[in-house]
Amino acid sequence: MMANAGPFRVEPLQDAQGTFVPVQRSRAAAIVKAVVKVKGSDPAHQASLYFNSERLWSAAGHAPNFPERPRVFHSLRNFSPMLILKLSIVASFALATVYVHYRGRARLGFWRQLSDHSTFMAPINCLMYLFSRAPSTPYLPLDNFPELEKLTAHWQQIREEAVRLYEQGDIKASARFDDAGFNSFFKTGWKRFYLKWYDTEHPSAAELCPYTTALLKEFPTVKAAMFAALPPGARLVQHRDPYAGSVRYHLGLITPGDDGCYISVDGQNYSWRDGQAVMFDETYLHYAENTTQSNRIILFCDVERPIWFAPARWLNRFLSRNLIGAAAAPNREGDHVGGINRAFATIQSVRLFGKRIKARNRTAYYALKWALFGGLLAAWLYF
Repeated sequence: MMANAGPFRVEPLQDAQGTFVPVQRSRAAAIVKAVVKVKGSDPAHQASLYFNSERLWSAAGHAPNFPERPRVFHSLRNFSPMLILKLSIVASFALATVYVHYRGRARLGFWRQLSDHSTFMAPINCLMYLFSRAPSTPYLPLDNFPELEKLTAHWQQIREEAVRLYEQGDIKASARFDDAGFNSFFKTGWKRFYLKWYDTEHPSAAELCPYTTALLKEFPTVKAAMFAALPPGARLVQHRDPYAGSVRYHLGLITPGDDGCYISVDGQNYSWRDGQAVMFDETYLHYAENTTQSNRIILFCDVERPIWFAPARWLNRFLSRNLIGAAAAPNREGDHVGGINRAFATIQSVRLFGKRIKARNRTAYYALKWALFGGLLAAWLYF
């Protein structure tokens, strides 16, 4: 007996010897519906039907001889849940990196973007963008941060301490490999003195800048602060800051008052002026240079990005404290050095070795670099 059912052919239940199988009525209907042969060649449909029919036969206590499973079924079974999870992570990085790359008008080259730190932080940064109260623009309205008005109003008292520090030679580049975040800026003339770094206090800052460090304690959203100098002829290369959990505040203290000393954020220039503040999103591509004959010193602050979704806000604070906080760098002996900077001397020795290879043979350098990255990714996916 055989009944036609549209695109399916439903047959009575038989075992491998052709004997009808006695089953409970409660199970019979479900099994008959599942044990079907498909007219046509839809692989995905075949895989689904064969899977369900075998599962139901097993539940009934019988194991008939089914034809060989469709090839697509074998292909799907080869992807373990862990591999699917890993491929999903890779896909999320790829999609987030594309968004970061095309965010704004200024962009890095393809190969530079691929190995840039903003790529490795892209999924987390996209989460910060998604729940941010701040607009997605290179420069941000100061009106959105009214709590910082008091900080701006005290610029003259802050400047007095900055001038004294600079004259003493304390606003300076690090002489050792203990400042991973800003090490590449030192060779082009940029200098700094840390006032605070997330939850890390610098004894040297409290000693040399008592007024400014006390004032900064009144602003819990200011996570990091420093005096930053850009002397005549100094230039910062185009870059993105790695983490989108903060936005950047600059307050002019000693400036040339000239458009030849400026910062460019996503292709839009801003020239510092004494006593004037500016706020911008440092995860847009930006660079700075001073083409004048006068020095420039600013108060440089990382301000917590305003986030409206509480779990994302908690995640931001956790990462800021434990990841970005690990990049604490000292001004003097006795200041705290974060874990990242304790390891930086070793990391930098490897980087310098790579730069020597690059100077001799750029092709060999890039072949080695991408073979290393590709090998690590392949090993992670395989194991």
